[in-house]
Amino acid sequence: MRMIPSVLPFMALMAAVVVASNYLVQFPVDYAIGALNLADLLTWGAFTYPVAFLITDLANRRFGPATARLVVFCGFVIAVALSVWLATPRIAVASGSAFLLAQLLDVSIFDRLRNRVWWLPPLVSTIIGSGLDTLIFFGLAFSQAANIIGPGDAFASEAAPLLGVFAMEAPRWLSWALGDLAVKLIVGLSMLLPYGVLMPVLAPQSRA
Repeated sequence: MRMIPSVLPFMALMAAVVVASNYLVQFPVDYAIGALNLADLLTWGAFTYPVAFLITDLANRRFGPATARLVVFCGFVIAVALSVWLATPRIAVASGSAFLLAQLLDVSIFDRLRNRVWWLPPLVSTIIGSGLDTLIFFGLAFSQAANIIGPGDAFASEAAPLLGVFAMEAPRWLSWALGDLAVKLIVGLSMLLPYGVLMPVLAPQSRA
C-alpha cells in the first residue's frame, strides 16, 4: 500500500507514548503543595498518556478510521510486548485492555464528528476515551477485585484520605484514578493546540 510508509511514524509514536506511560504510571508524583501530597493523587503516566489520543486523532483525520484503527492495533501490540518487560505483566494487561478499548472508542467518536467544527471531534473523543481508559486501567491494575490477573500493589491498595485531603478514606489507587483523569482532561485540552497547528500539514488524504 502506498500509504504505509507515511503511517509508520504514527505507529512508532503511539508505541513510544504507551510504553513510556506504562512505565511512568508506577511512580507517584512525589511533591507536596501545602497539605496536599501529590503522591496520593497522581502518577507521572498521567502527563504522557493523553498524547496517544492526539496521535490517534491526527491519524484519523489524515487517513480515516480504518487506518487509525491499524495505528491503534499496531501500537497496542508493540506497547504491550515492551510493557511486559518494562513494567509488570498485570500493568501490561491493564494498560493494553484500557488502551485498546479507549482508543477504538476514540476513533469511532472522532469519525462520527469529523465534519463538525474542527475542535469538536478531538475534544469529545478525548474526553470520553480518557474516562473509559482511566476506569479500565486503574480497575484492572490496582483493584483487589482484579488480583486474579497478578499480585496486587500494597502501596496502591492502602487506605488514604481521598484525594489526599478529605477525611473519607479510600484505596490510594482510587485517588490516583481521579487525579489521573483530571490531568488527562487538562492535558487532552492542551492537545487541541498542536492538533490545530498540524491540521494544515496533515490534511485528509483522498481514500478514493
